[in-house]
Amino acid sequence: MAKEPKKIKEDILLRVRVLYLLFFVVGFIIAARLICVQFLSHDTRVNAEKLDRKIFSKKEVLAHRGTIFSRTGEPLATSIFRYTVLFDFGCEGFDNEKEYRENCDSLAKLLANYFKDKSAKQYYDRLIAERNKHFKVTYVKDTLIPRSEGWMGRMWDRMRGKEFKTEKIYDTVRKHDPVRLFRDIDFSEWQTLRTFPILNWNMGMVYDFEKHDERVFPRQELARCTIGRSSETQGTYGIEHIFREELQGQDGIELRQRIAPGYTARIESDENVDAVDGMNVYTTIDIDIQEVADRALRDQLEKENGVWGTTMVMEAATGDLLAMVNLSRNEQGRYVENYNHALKSRAEPGSTFKLAVLLALLEEAGLPLSTEYDSGSGKRVVITENAPQIKVADSHNVGAKIDMRKAVAESANVYFAKAVYETYNKNPERYVEFLRSLHLDRKVMTSLPGMDEISPRFPYPGSSIWYKHTTLIKLGYGYGIELTPIQVLTLYNAVANGGKMVAPRLVTKLEKDDKIVKEIPVEVLVDKICSDKTLAMVRECLEGVAIEGTAKEYFGEGKVPFRAGAKTGTAQFAQGKISYEDHYYIGSMAAYFPADNPRYTVLTSIFKKRGTGTYYGAGLAGPVEKKVASFIYNRENDWYGRVDEEEFEHHPTEIKGGNIAQTHKVARELSPRVTYDRRAGWGTARVDSTYNVVISQLDEELMRMPDVRGMGLKDALFILENRGLKVKTSGKGAVRKQSIRAGEPVRRASQVELTLK
Repeated sequence: MAKEPKKIKEDILLRVRVLYLLFFVVGFIIAARLICVQFLSHDTRVNAEKLDRKIFSKKEVLAHRGTIFSRTGEPLATSIFRYTVLFDFGCEGFDNEKEYRENCDSLAKLLANYFKDKSAKQYYDRLIAERNKHFKVTYVKDTLIPRSEGWMGRMWDRMRGKEFKTEKIYDTVRKHDPVRLFRDIDFSEWQTLRTFPILNWNMGMVYDFEKHDERVFPRQELARCTIGRSSETQGTYGIEHIFREELQGQDGIELRQRIAPGYTARIESDENVDAVDGMNVYTTIDIDIQEVADRALRDQLEKENGVWGTTMVMEAATGDLLAMVNLSRNEQGRYVENYNHALKSRAEPGSTFKLAVLLALLEEAGLPLSTEYDSGSGKRVVITENAPQIKVADSHNVGAKIDMRKAVAESANVYFAKAVYETYNKNPERYVEFLRSLHLDRKVMTSLPGMDEISPRFPYPGSSIWYKHTTLIKLGYGYGIELTPIQVLTLYNAVANGGKMVAPRLVTKLEKDDKIVKEIPVEVLVDKICSDKTLAMVRECLEGVAIEGTAKEYFGEGKVPFRAGAKTGTAQFAQGKISYEDHYYIGSMAAYFPADNPRYTVLTSIFKKRGTGTYYGAGLAGPVEKKVASFIYNRENDWYGRVDEEEFEHHPTEIKGGNIAQTHKVARELSPRVTYDRRAGWGTARVDSTYNVVISQLDEELMRMPDVRGMGLKDALFILENRGLKVKTSGKGAVRKQSIRAGEPVRRASQVELTLK
């Protein structure tokens, strides 16, 4: 009997509801499983993170370190991006051993020729060895496989009893650790290298580029102590250390996606952070002056077998250090920049300190330059009247009774010891306070404290290094106090700068994207070290040292084309394990020039042991001072007269004859028109009333006297001696007269006299 329609409908609805319920349960289970897998499963989370790291990675983007420039914009220290190229010798690109070996020979030769650090054979052996090391095929076992593939073939093999054949199973072992084959390169070098065999396969052989910022110094070791380093392995010091944060900038981050083995690409993401390049630092160093000072000091150290030396050049008005050379003899006997003696080698200055003594006697005590003391004619002189008796002597006989001018010129120790003791023995605090007013008790490089300048060793009454009577007397001729060369230079520069003492300056500004971020101004340490009257007397004394005193050999009349003020100093050295009996000396000289309007101050100090050569300040430091000062003076064009520009052009009224081609070349540049009948050979030149040059060929007949008037001596000698004539000359310039008239017959070995003017 058929079911009723109502029953059928209810049955269908029940089935639908069951299916809906089943779908709901299955969906719930799937959703629950997804939630569990996505959020609750530890294994899933770990595997997802591993996969994500394989596909996506964050890479540091290096900021470009700023450049340190000289004052004229030449780089002293800069950075370039370099790349370490790493190779994957286990990649599939090397599977074909025959093809690989065929290309290795060519690649090895090209690499050897390009880098010139190894032979082609060494590169070839390395290429073969690395592939063998990272790509190995090893025997595993023998196995049986069907001899034939089709069913009929297998049936035939079975009938013959040869259903299977033996096949060897090999295992390929690939080692994918990166290998560095040659030195780090820049991007332009890689563009060349990638054209070489194997390197141009582009089959995943290149594992990766490791990019890094490499610091380079275009001038090698020049001014190295000043420029410094910022390196974990080589230390941090100098300008590189002081401005390390400003120079290094800020590294960025970029998200990269893996697109092939060994290759990734940057993708756009909110997580990307652009790198911010470092600032540029502009120094006061003048490359030309630094090089001249370095060479002059190096030559002098080698000549005198010095232990170390320093030379500095300061611009008087600003305190800018145009040069700061620090050379020390290393274990191999070479002189290198490895210690900043200018700022860190503190010692008793000797007679260069007499400038401070002179200022005190003239300014604070009010003594006139005519003040006389008996210097003992070179003998040891007792300075104190009562016990203990303290004796002082001069290195040479400076005379008996001398005035202050003579004492400064001859660097008389006895004179200044007596003058200081008799003036200040009852109140030494007066003297000490005046020395303080000259900034001699403090550091001077206030704008760059990170340069690690050391403080002076400054004695004062009541201190542990103040000895009654003794210290005061020693302070009269440069002992009992320890100063660095930079502190001595700063004092002398104050005299050159009209009495205003400015702090030494090494850095003028910091720039970013051609915009000044920070300026370092000129800093004044002392507004006026003395009155104008005292300053005039001090300059008179220092110029006397240069003209007729201990520095006259280098800055005296006829020695240089300018006048200078100078002071020499020789000091015995005793510090640490070195005593005065070991006979170590520091010889120094400070000089400013030109004397009538000082613009530069130079100081040189050399440390050596007494032995061969000289140990006096003049002989040690003088040659360096003279070379540096002469170079600066000759370079400054504005110190010479100039020709004012005019509206009309000037042309020469005379042109030297000689080689026609050379004469024509010169005349064409200087004159409006040149006329000539031949392009080669020898000829004379004549300038007509319209400044046109007419070049005429010489008579080529060998037995007749040519007209060499108007020629230079070199050309005239060549022409005449080629004709067998003996030439006698007098005067300078061009040939004006010849003893044999042009056109007259001559014979070989005849003598002709040429008068030059």
